Amino acid sequence: MKKFFFIGFGVLMTFDTLAQICFKYTANNALPFEMSTDWIIRLFLHPWIYGSIIGYIGTYFTWLTLLKRLSIGASFAASHMEVVSVMLVSVWIFDEPLTLPKLAGAILILAGIMCLAFAEEKLAHSKPV
Repeated sequence: MKKFFFIGFGVLMTFDTLAQICFKYTANNALPFEMSTDWIIRLFLHPWIYGSIIGYIGTYFTWLTLLKRLSIGASFAASHMEVVSVMLVSVWIFDEPLTLPKLAGAILILAGIMCLAFAEEKLAHSKPV
């Protein structure tokens, strides 16, 4: 079950990160933003939008697969690992600054996920079968 958890959330995080990074590439290349048909056409002419769509579809189906086997609490918490991965990839690809508040937020997200994982494991071992 742990192998399924790590592989599943690795796939979920990959799809989710792909979607977010592709969406940012699309948004950056479709500037300036304007509420017009031309802008929407410009969005869909950019190839990164399709990476974003693929990422969102992959995220959706991976998430549903994980929910079939894992508890909703652990699944929901671990799905927020994508916030950390997008932040780190954005530092690398978009030269965004890695500030102390971002780093503190990432650490709090990881700590929350670990606390929930330990609590879920402890609860699973204490329940009578």
